[in-house]
Amino acid sequence: MDFFWFIPTHGDTRYLGTTYGARQVDLGYMRQVAQAADNLGYDGVLLPTGRSCEDAWIVASALIPATERLRFLVALRPGLMSPVLAARMAATFDRLSEGRLAVNIVTGGDPVENRGDGLFLDHDARYEVTDEFLTVWRSVMRGEHMDFAGRHLRVEDAHILYPPIQRPYPPVYFGGSSEAGKRVAAKHVDVYLTWGEPPQDVAEKIQTVRALAAREGRTVRFGIRLHVIVRETEDEAWRAAKDLIRYVDRDTIRRAQEVFQRMDSVGQHRMQSLHQGDPSKLVVGPNLWAGVGLVRGGAGTALVGNPESVAERIREYADLGIETFILSGYPHLEEAYRFAELVFPLVRRSDTNASKRTFTGPFGEIVANAWIPEERRAAKA
Repeated sequence: MDFFWFIPTHGDTRYLGTTYGARQVDLGYMRQVAQAADNLGYDGVLLPTGRSCEDAWIVASALIPATERLRFLVALRPGLMSPVLAARMAATFDRLSEGRLAVNIVTGGDPVENRGDGLFLDHDARYEVTDEFLTVWRSVMRGEHMDFAGRHLRVEDAHILYPPIQRPYPPVYFGGSSEAGKRVAAKHVDVYLTWGEPPQDVAEKIQTVRALAAREGRTVRFGIRLHVIVRETEDEAWRAAKDLIRYVDRDTIRRAQEVFQRMDSVGQHRMQSLHQGDPSKLVVGPNLWAGVGLVRGGAGTALVGNPESVAERIREYADLGIETFILSGYPHLEEAYRFAELVFPLVRRSDTNASKRTFTGPFGEIVANAWIPEERRAAKA
């Protein structure tokens, strides 16, 4: 299993829906989060995209020299940029980071935001553009010269001169819950991403995308995007979940849900359907809580529990075929440490980045200036 953390370029806080407990997210803070993820053994970080975020490519570029092993999952937006320009950007980043780029293809699900960016296509047409974009992008990244004339995109003798380090190109991640999205995934992507839905729903998606990919003569890996709220005991974890939304009132929920409702993203509507904007319906599965989705678009569910129960849920998703877990928690700096310290020992294999590090300690403060403290597991209750 691969574990990615999250760079909160759209803000960070202790409490959702309020400025109380919020913190400034500047380059220094983002560097702290990235270096924590790097040192703790996370495999990579996701950088979000959209008008609510700092630009993902510029932030990721600024974090290259601050990190050593960390991979950067950075968004490309079909319809907003040329696939050949995107290929040059990706190849350059991959070269300058010495092969640490992964590409997240984001089609965009908010028509209002899309129109503000100059994109006036409907849902299915955007996936047509994505199909054409990836056809061109993958070809030129492989070093080919390409002529292409599609319904939306046209290039002549498209190519790049400087190839990426990762061949044939950095891995392509993509999430799309609609039928059009699944077809694009089957045809083009390396890792299909789902938001944190209950296991039975995730299993259905995996089965469908696997079958579609098989028809294309391809195989696809799978990942999931979740928040995490892990504490030493179950009671502490659920109290922390409730505390996260303690300042979220009914009016804030109503206004947020109205924004989400206008979106044409099938995945966003699936997130909404889990709780229907009702704070009394937030437990949507074992250790799966939908409270974040009351006011946050996109990933709206969190794994909540003690280290053992959270690890068990992760293994359940892994048994379905999930290989990559893209996680986050509020605030992102502290929760990166908390998850790594409490859950990594229960789920990480011996060949992971974390175990390849030479950890010599000290682990815990020396007792009475004389001896190393004994290892103890936290209580489960």
